[in-house]
Amino acid sequence: MRTSGIDRNTAETKIKLSLNLDGTGKSTINSGCGFLDHMLTLFAKHGRFDLAVECLGDTNVDYHHTVEDIGIVLGTAFKEALGDKKGIERYGDIILPMDEALIVTAVDLSGRAYLGYDLDIPTEKVGDFDTELVKEFWLGFVRTAECTLHIKQLAGGNSHHIIEGAFKSAARSVSKAVAINLDFADEIPSTKGVL
Repeated sequence: MRTSGIDRNTAETKIKLSLNLDGTGKSTINSGCGFLDHMLTLFAKHGRFDLAVECLGDTNVDYHHTVEDIGIVLGTAFKEALGDKKGIERYGDIILPMDEALIVTAVDLSGRAYLGYDLDIPTEKVGDFDTELVKEFWLGFVRTAECTLHIKQLAGGNSHHIIEGAFKSAARSVSKAVAINLDFADEIPSTKGVL
């Protein structure tokens, strides 16, 4: 089974996360930030990942450490669950409409960390969530998952729909990339022989 369990404790956050790449989309999320809980629930559902997250963070200060650190731990879990990446599709992409917003994402599980981020979120906050933290989450994720991820907004929308579209489309793209191609189940999808 392609699973991972991570415990990460710092002076700012204590995070326990479990991930099953071959799940059904079940999730139990308690990050201390309601908006992030909603986004991670969507990510699990649309990626068909089983995901459990428990975080105790310094949310009395703000959500920055919680959001960034959960991105870091989620990326670490993906890297661990993928192992040597034998048989994976490696690439995934989608164009996803979220009402008036239109988001495209593409991922390469290359072993190289890069985030192409082009979202024009019109407000600084959604509820009490600072929208600038969306980028921080995905930066943490790509650095530790060691993947290339592009997230681009093709059409405008309200802040909630743009962010929700980004999480849903990223989930769908990552789900495609981690899928096993049975025709190549014993191969690393790279001429180098490693990813």
